[in-house]
Amino acid sequence: MTNKIKSFEDLEIWKLSHFLVLEIYKVVKSFPKSEDYILTKQIIRSAQSIPANISEGMGRFSKKEFLQFLIISRGSVEETKYHLILAKDLGYLEDNLFEELKNNYTILGKKINSLISSIKSK
Repeated sequence: MTNKIKSFEDLEIWKLSHFLVLEIYKVVKSFPKSEDYILTKQIIRSAQSIPANISEGMGRFSKKEFLQFLIISRGSVEETKYHLILAKDLGYLEDNLFEELKNNYTILGKKINSLISSIKSK
């Protein structure tokens, strides 16, 4: 039996990015209320953007469009990593949790890069 991709939900990068959004929602619950409309909103938005763009890209009709949405997702990975750095530096994230999240986002970025390279080479 073949592992044919039928939906964005079949993509490993979507599964990982969705899992990480759920983790971000848990993490920001401990942020100060004063950050609700600042850092909290920004980190959620950038984290959500990753699986959302992967999903939208899968729904497009061309390889070129899908690649563009993957590139946007890759940019959102880096934006989210910055927000994590800021949260750590402001004292909202403990070092071990920061390192775990940052490492997971780094892995996600590499996986997105691999998919981009694979699609470009075909």
